Amino acid sequence: QVALLESGGGSVQAGGSLRLSCAPNGFPAETYCMGWFRQTPGKEREGVAALDREGTATYADFVEGRFTISQDNAKKNLSLQMSALKPDDTAMYYCAAVQHKYCSGSSLLWILVNHHFYRGQGTQVIVSS
Repeated sequence: QVALLESGGGSVQAGGSLRLSCAPNGFPAETYCMGWFRQTPGKEREGVAALDREGTATYADFVEGRFTISQDNAKKNLSLQMSALKPDDTAMYYCAAVQHKYCSGSSLLWILVNHHFYRGQGTQVIVSS
């Protein structure tokens, strides 16, 4: 059973937009914080964006206002709206969940990358120049 199911990846040209979605399944998502990280072969994982327990968003510096993370209150489906995409954004994007007791502070993205409890299988984003 897949705990987090991502969708919405694809190929776009630089400057384009994509919307990633993540549906939690089979666990009490209301007791977890959720977010996105990405990975490119040969590189370390990077936290992209996450929501803390209060629903406040945290973004990586490289986002520079181009992405928006959101979550619906009912089903806890998570989204990442990405605009002004750059070739450097090319990566596999993963949805991940962290237990609430760990969701605080300025290190949320680091916690998401390194101590998530659930992680999806990833959705590929390719941005061509």
